[in-house]
Amino acid sequence: MKILTIHHPHSLQKEDLPPMAMALGYFDGIHLGHRKVINKAKEAAEKNGWKSAVMTFDPHPSVVLSQQHKEIELITPLDEKKEIVEKMGIDYFVVVRFTSDFASLEPKDFVNQYIAGLNVQHVVAGFDFTYGRFGKGTMETLPLMANGRFTLTTIEKLTDSSFQEKVSSTLIRKLLREGETEAAAVPLGRFYKTKGIVVHGEKRGRQIGFPTANIQHEDHYIIPKTGVYTVRILVAGQWFNGVCNVGYKPTFKNPEEYSQTVEVYIIDFDRSIYGEEIEIEWHLRIRDEKKFNGIEELKAQISKDKETAIEYFKKIQD
Repeated sequence: MKILTIHHPHSLQKEDLPPMAMALGYFDGIHLGHRKVINKAKEAAEKNGWKSAVMTFDPHPSVVLSQQHKEIELITPLDEKKEIVEKMGIDYFVVVRFTSDFASLEPKDFVNQYIAGLNVQHVVAGFDFTYGRFGKGTMETLPLMANGRFTLTTIEKLTDSSFQEKVSSTLIRKLLREGETEAAAVPLGRFYKTKGIVVHGEKRGRQIGFPTANIQHEDHYIIPKTGVYTVRILVAGQWFNGVCNVGYKPTFKNPEEYSQTVEVYIIDFDRSIYGEEIEIEWHLRIRDEKKFNGIEELKAQISKDKETAIEYFKKIQD
């Protein structure tokens, strides 16, 4: 897959690029609705002998347009988005740097410069995709602006009977923040994953017989609600089952004084992995984080959590 990063204003000419069928959108999560859009573009490309392409924007438009200057938490940061799209068999991954100057483009200028001007022969986007200044450009106005230069397909709303609402990144973010990791896997089409580095912690787990990997996430991922989860963890190319605690370790600390940590107890694992890049696959939320009346009570609960995780993974693997 060829990656093309475009800064506005760009100087690319139509002749610089092959004819393409392009999926347009931010695509945070690459959920089932996004996959429908991307696969439709891939089908059009294969049918007509064009290259398939996905155009996304970086950073998230709200980072530039919001007055609050707040980093947005993502389901799939850009690097992970690239990996997923590449696995889908797409030829071109086009990243447009979203700046205030780019945001001020009139819809017709966006169409001229970033669709027709990039040799796009067919556009695929969701029914609610907007473009240009103030999002004034819509899929309803796009045929007029295309003026015969390209064709388009609009993907209608995809709903899920489990939620009675549109499959969307907003829905998935909401479920993750509520700790509903199993439910989030339905519209996402897979279990949620985050990547990070194993760093040194306080080693309290090791002291009580349950050594944990303290994870420092590399990107602005959404971290599921505090609590204890069954997870799988990818270490050096191999998946292991585990129990993850997201929270503030209230048995040892005052929650108001310390930052949140993500720690994974890896079942049947005894290796030093400091500095390793790992991946967490979030499955079932077992319980809330709680403060225990001493170490023995905590150890007993961790043993129960371990057994819950073992039974969970045995059940889903049968």
